[in-house]
Amino acid sequence: MKSPRSQVCFLNVQALVVDAGGVFPSLSKYMHNASKVDLRIWKYCIPMIMQKAEKPILSPEKESPLPLQIILPDLGLFFVLFSLLGYYPISPLPTYKQEPSMSDPIFSNSNSTDSNPLNRRDFIKSVSAIGIATAASGNQFAQAAAPDTFKADETAVKGLYESLTDAQKKEICFDWDHKDADRGLLRTFVSNNWQITKPHIRSEYYSKKQQDIIHDIFKGLVNPEWYSKFLKQLKDDTNGKEWGADQSIAIFGKPGSGKFEFVMTGRHMTLRADGNSEDSVAFGGPIFYGHAADTFNEGADHKGNIFWPQALKANKVYQLLSEDQRKIALVIKTPPESAVEFKGKEGKFSGLAVNKLDSTQKKELQGVLSGLIEPFRMADQNEAMTCLEKQGGLDSCNLSFYQQGDIGKDGVWDNWRLEGPSFVWYFRGSPHVHVWVNVADNSAIKLNARG
Repeated sequence: MKSPRSQVCFLNVQALVVDAGGVFPSLSKYMHNASKVDLRIWKYCIPMIMQKAEKPILSPEKESPLPLQIILPDLGLFFVLFSLLGYYPISPLPTYKQEPSMSDPIFSNSNSTDSNPLNRRDFIKSVSAIGIATAASGNQFAQAAAPDTFKADETAVKGLYESLTDAQKKEICFDWDHKDADRGLLRTFVSNNWQITKPHIRSEYYSKKQQDIIHDIFKGLVNPEWYSKFLKQLKDDTNGKEWGADQSIAIFGKPGSGKFEFVMTGRHMTLRADGNSEDSVAFGGPIFYGHAADTFNEGADHKGNIFWPQALKANKVYQLLSEDQRKIALVIKTPPESAVEFKGKEGKFSGLAVNKLDSTQKKELQGVLSGLIEPFRMADQNEAMTCLEKQGGLDSCNLSFYQQGDIGKDGVWDNWRLEGPSFVWYFRGSPHVHVWVNVADNSAIKLNARG
């Protein structure tokens, strides 16, 4: 006979929708993101939700999935949502089946006492889907109980912070306005290859659960369709090392009680999660991404480079330009790569003004912009677009291509730039890809970058 702790029931979230009176099977069309997630809930912890099941609860001798129709009292609903979502330490992430060609970097061990098959992120997505369906039915109570998936990574940052020892906090946590002697206001610094703190993620410095939380934050910051691509980039750029072996993190402020920011750095990476502590900036501040897929000095086709398709899209716009437009858009010399400070509405911009493009050319450029923001989570994509719209949209920008650094002299421009009053996306593709991103809704924000 199994112990009480192994007596579990399975609740298929895809078949349920929260409503004022309880939970009923309906509106499954809203649940595609939940995708048959089975939640293991300890039945001895939540007797309240078992009161009105259609069938008896699993006996100790039976442990197969059982479809339930359960009516949740108000207190039971709060208990389930907040006890499972709310507070860490969380269990390690399982293998991510959606990327069968790329092994998950987190250190799964089926024999470990830490292992737990409940995937926190899948649970968040599932309950969020319930919330979407509930919003459609107008249930304000359940709407308030459902989590905000845009905040999931920031919630994980809070959990990570609370899991740190005093010694760890002393080394990797800083005041919001901490200034480094060399790098200035540290939380705003960006570079192409740097470590914000000394300890690497995948090291004995962090416990396995802390490493799992950090990975969970990282994975949440990128588009799920780009997750395996980012793993490839990090591995290529660190001589074959797995995720976390050559990246570091820092936390600024105190998550959960005011402004805070999580920063992850390494070669060809600066990513941020800030819980919208910085209202005026996208991505939590300037970010950097890049890739040297095969060699430092890449060929004209940039074989295997995960970001090169962004440049190919931009070059399609160039091909649509008239001869006169090309003469304006093509600039001889590239600017310094970290020169992505804002120039404001009165600034002087090189290249061709987007408002001079025809409708076909603008449509193609819109596709370029979509490709630029695509690698990142939806919340950051939306924030970047909101910032751009506040300064006049793409029509306020200029598009430049650079003759300098044309690998292979083939007229496929490796270096190019899309820039507006407080929007800079600088793609430097020679000798390999470096991309500098600085986006805000006003140009008063100062840059802190070094190439």
